[in-house]
Amino acid sequence: MRDPLIVCDRIEFAYPGAPATGDSRVLRGVSLAVFPAEHLAIIGPNGSGKSTLARHLNGLLQPQAGTVRVRGMDTRDPAHTRDIRQAVGMVFQHPDSQMVATIVEEDVAFGPENLGVPYAEMHRRVREALELVGMWGARGRPPHLLSAGQKQRVAIAGVIAMNPACVVLDEATSMLDPRGRAEVAQIVGELRRRGTAIVSITHVMSEAAAADRVVALYDGVVLIEGIPQAVFADAGRLREAGLDLPPAAKLSTEEHDRFPAFPAGLLTVDGLVQAVAARAHVPR
Repeated sequence: MRDPLIVCDRIEFAYPGAPATGDSRVLRGVSLAVFPAEHLAIIGPNGSGKSTLARHLNGLLQPQAGTVRVRGMDTRDPAHTRDIRQAVGMVFQHPDSQMVATIVEEDVAFGPENLGVPYAEMHRRVREALELVGMWGARGRPPHLLSAGQKQRVAIAGVIAMNPACVVLDEATSMLDPRGRAEVAQIVGELRRRGTAIVSITHVMSEAAAADRVVALYDGVVLIEGIPQAVFADAGRLREAGLDLPPAAKLSTEEHDRFPAFPAGLLTVDGLVQAVAARAHVPR
């Protein structure tokens, strides 16, 4: 069994200025692990604590109870902040918030340069990152002239250039059209082939269905955790939490409700076709 890259152990968090009455905690004892090279999707309704949890994974926020450790380093220890943020890169919903330079190539170089990476190595990393996201040809363009999808790819390149062990995508595709989402999905696939762990904070259930493992948050606690097939087969609990199902899982669950022998939680059209074919009765 591989050692986890990130471990959250019963973490709790409330934002300053929250009402003193009632339970103001956004996270209420969340425990989970992220393993090297895996793709973990975190889903949940608005207000469930998804983005707050994401910001704990590289120390942007620190738990008020419990611990978060990255490669064994406690995120509350300032001596480890630099190493933790190099190991775990963040890509946010609005790429403009991560743009710091007037030229794409300079923007991607910003992170490695701050880490003290030698010039030749920095240039190699920048080119490799921009080529991976399909933006090397736009390296001389001002970021503000790019489309939303192009900006997001540049933001991802800026994180990739720091050689992180894990990339956290915090609703990184929510502002993109289907084409932009498909482009990000391709980048995620390539990163995983290279051994980079991915944590996707998403409300797009089809994105979550493509992960290795899914964690569903509700009201600051882990509601369900498991492989996508198991999580999306539990349609009742997800619907109670205000979560929808991926299209294939929704259809297979409806068929399962009508015909209990039909499998619930199927995630692909191919899976649906195979399930229908296996149960089809062809008269002789």
